[in-house]
Amino acid sequence: MASIASLQNFPGFSKEAIPQDWFPGAEEVSTGTTLVAVEFAGGVVIGADSRTSMGTWVANRVTDKLTPVTDSIFCCRSGSAADTQAITDVVKYKLNFAEIEQGRPASVRDAAMAFKEICYEYRDSLMAGLIVAGYDQTSGGQVWCIPIGGMCVRQPMCIGGSGSTYLYGMMDHMYKEDMQQKECEDLVLQAVTQAIRRDGSSGGCCRMAIITKDGVERKLWLNNELPIKY
Repeated sequence: MASIASLQNFPGFSKEAIPQDWFPGAEEVSTGTTLVAVEFAGGVVIGADSRTSMGTWVANRVTDKLTPVTDSIFCCRSGSAADTQAITDVVKYKLNFAEIEQGRPASVRDAAMAFKEICYEYRDSLMAGLIVAGYDQTSGGQVWCIPIGGMCVRQPMCIGGSGSTYLYGMMDHMYKEDMQQKECEDLVLQAVTQAIRRDGSSGGCCRMAIITKDGVERKLWLNNELPIKY
């Protein structure tokens, strides 16, 4: 079967004569997304939906947007799938090199600054909104927000992606300081579920990771297992 690219480059084929939405494969792959990250006393809870879209086309409905950077640091990715994957690969390499040079594990702040440097330096070329979260022995659980443009700020609770526009009021109302781990898990699950219901670019499953000094615990709720309240 001929690919979209080969059809568009076929001699005598006029791309301008045919609407671009007839070619869903020609659009940029985007993780139009919902990301949620919350700190608690012993670590962090992060969660995301699993839909990857190309315009109105759902390219992948079971994507894992919670990407490990080190054993105890994760990156939550939104924006261009290609950009965020490339940035994460570069940061993984940099942190691995730094750990060997410095003789210590990379801190969450080290990872956040490595992401920030790339996102800020190439801010005109990249479309990447990231949340860096994890646990280290120095500062415990941390959540760092790196939106499009390369700003970097630590927050006790952070949301990102297209689905976050539906969650600001909910998170302001439900988040409180010094929440327990179970409360954070319930909040993250409820937030991702709400965004999946309301945001057309978010969907699929809810993936969650709890990062503590004991390691990483992964959880998954399939679409028919989400706690939807009518």
